[in-house]
Amino acid sequence: MERIKATTVVAVKQGNQVTIGADGQATLGNTVAKSSVNKIRKLQGGKILTGFAGSTADAFTLLEKFEEKLAAFGNNMKRAAVELAKEWRTDRMLSKLEAMMIVADATDILIISGTGDVIEPDHQIATIGSGSMYAQAAARALKKYAPQLSAEEIVKESLHIAADICIYTNHNIVVESITEE
Repeated sequence: MERIKATTVVAVKQGNQVTIGADGQATLGNTVAKSSVNKIRKLQGGKILTGFAGSTADAFTLLEKFEEKLAAFGNNMKRAAVELAKEWRTDRMLSKLEAMMIVADATDILIISGTGDVIEPDHQIATIGSGSMYAQAAARALKKYAPQLSAEEIVKESLHIAADICIYTNHNIVVESITEE
């Protein structure tokens, strides 16, 4: 049985702003199952943003687990991410989940994977999903050669470029931002 999956998620920190964005396409095999899925969530009253790629049900399971870890560790995003990655890797049920997450607060961006990785990406740009390498290349170029752009502008344009190239990414984009005070 095929699972609904495939997407592109991008997170960028530029100046005092962190933005996460994702396209809205959910794919079942080589068919678009839905074109307007929201893969971005705000947590902790908008202080933490998450984006997910992979199987939708698996991603929601991970999102719930991440919220539990945040509560258990006093809303410390890095600690919650590490604890989630450890549990994800060692728990028999969780280890079968097929998804990845990007989590971000006003200062940090992290990628969490089921192999136990918690990665703080280079250049303050994180990407996951089927179109991630296209979006990452676009975001790096935009950040380097158009430094006047905001994080939100870089994320949107990167996702549009990925959507023009990746058949599993569409132009129905959702973005959320946090501004460091």
